[in-house]
Amino acid sequence: MKPDIKNKNNNIEISIIMPCKNEKNTVGRCVLTAKRFLVKNGLSGEVIVVDNGSTDGSGIIAKNSGAKVFKEIRPGYGRAIRTGIKAAKGKILIIGDADLTYDFNESYKIYKMLSSGGYDIVIGDRFKGGIEKGAMPMSHIIGVKFLSLAARKKFKTDVRDFHSGLRGITKDVSKRLKFRTTGMEFATEMIAEAAHNGLSIGQVPVRLMKCRYDRKSKLHTIRDGLRHLRYILNYKISCK
Repeated sequence: MKPDIKNKNNNIEISIIMPCKNEKNTVGRCVLTAKRFLVKNGLSGEVIVVDNGSTDGSGIIAKNSGAKVFKEIRPGYGRAIRTGIKAAKGKILIIGDADLTYDFNESYKIYKMLSSGGYDIVIGDRFKGGIEKGAMPMSHIIGVKFLSLAARKKFKTDVRDFHSGLRGITKDVSKRLKFRTTGMEFATEMIAEAAHNGLSIGQVPVRLMKCRYDRKSKLHTIRDGLRHLRYILNYKISCK
């Protein structure tokens, strides 16, 4: 049975956004977990799945599980999230992957920090929360740590994990920031734009779990790493 989320007077407090491409094995469970999280905590909310060109019926599964499904035919992690942000009606936006590598119940920590008014963006920290064995190859761990270090120096922030797949932002702030990227570097851009504009960035420990089914990873270590690095190095140019 689908959890019943009540949006009184269309006053949606929180939108949970999931970019999705070919996640038929997990997207339904992610949607149900997110909906139960909202009900459990008495939050008026919505679950949005952005179908980014799936060919395996992920969008249909998400819809049948109770999500609002939007299609973004142009490829790219950043494009999918930007489409979800634009469609979201909640005051607080939680962004999370649709592959069961994050527990949406951990969204409550992010929600509390954003709803308190003390933070504009909150980023999950996998290095503090824990990375399950086999959840991320060593090459990715090294790459994320290196790129996060470079980004901290560049953007003068203390964010430890620039590439976390669980994070949050207020709707008002999302309207003020100028997001331009379309790929995986969007994760870096969100923090860079917040730091550049003097916004308050919070961090919470989140656990990264191993994906429980065989699949082809959407991450490309060298290509995606270079995109992040190029963005970091060219930030001033991109802002002109």
